[in-house]
Amino acid sequence: MASRAVVLVTGAARRVGRVIALDLAAHGFDVAVHYRQSRAQALATVADAQALGARAEAFSADLSDEAAARALVPAVLAHFGRLDGVVNNASAFEYDDPAGFSYAMLARQMLANAAPAVVLAQALHDHLKDNLPGTGRDGERPRNPLGRNEAGCVVNLLDQKLWNPNPDYFSYTLSKAALQAATTMLAMSLAPRVRVCGVAPGITLLSGPMADAEFERAHRLTPLQRSSTPQDVARSVRFLIESPAITGTTLLVDGGQHLAAQPRDVMFLAREQGPRG
Repeated sequence: MASRAVVLVTGAARRVGRVIALDLAAHGFDVAVHYRQSRAQALATVADAQALGARAEAFSADLSDEAAARALVPAVLAHFGRLDGVVNNASAFEYDDPAGFSYAMLARQMLANAAPAVVLAQALHDHLKDNLPGTGRDGERPRNPLGRNEAGCVVNLLDQKLWNPNPDYFSYTLSKAALQAATTMLAMSLAPRVRVCGVAPGITLLSGPMADAEFERAHRLTPLQRSSTPQDVARSVRFLIESPAITGTTLLVDGGQHLAAQPRDVMFLAREQGPRG
C-alpha cells in the first residue's frame, strides 16, 4: 500500500477542481482525478500532478447516476490501494428563480450537487471502517490515514449564497443548502473515522453568461474588494484536510461577500453597476 495519502477530487479536470488537485499533489498527496466528459483535460491534470511528484490517475463517472457514483470509490481503491479523503467539487450551475421553478430543474441540481457527496462520503467511511482499527472495547484509536490526521476527511464545496441568500439560481441554492445540512449530519454520523467539512467560496471564476468586465466588477463587490481565487479555495480545502480537530463546520472564503446583503446574484449586481468611469 502506498505511503502517501490519496484524495479523490471530483470535477478535477478543469477550473477550481483542477487547482485543488494540483495543490494537493504539490503538498504530498496522491490524487484521483474525477471527470465526467472532459477526458483530455483530466489527463492533462493527471500529467501535471505527476510532474509534481504525485501518483495520479483519471476516473470517469456521471455522478448523477447512482450506480456510477457508487462505483467510483471501488475504482479508486483498485488503482491506488487506499483512499483517505474526498473533495466534492463537481457541481451543476443552472439558472432559475421561484417563478420558473420545476421539479425537473430541482432534480438535476440535487443529483449533481448533493446526492453524490453523500454517496462518496458513505463509501469513504465504509472503506476506512473495514480497513482501519477502530475505537473499540480496547480503546484503540484509529491510525492516521492522512499521516497528520486522526481520520479520513470529506470536504464539500458549498457557496457563500447560503449565508447571503437571494432568489437567483433558486434550485442550485436549494441543492447547496441540502449539501450544507448533509455536511453537518454526516460529520455527526461518520465520526470518528471520517471528518466532514465545507468550503464556501464567493465568486471565483467566470461562469454562466457573465462577461469578463462583469466578472471583474463582481469580484470587487465585497468588503475586502476581492473575492476568492481558485488558489484561495484550494488552500482552504487542504487546510481542512490537514486539520484533525475540525469537523462539521464550513470556511467561508469569499472576501467577506456573505457580510453584505445582496438582493440579487452578484452577476446581476455587477451588470447593473456597469463600467466604471
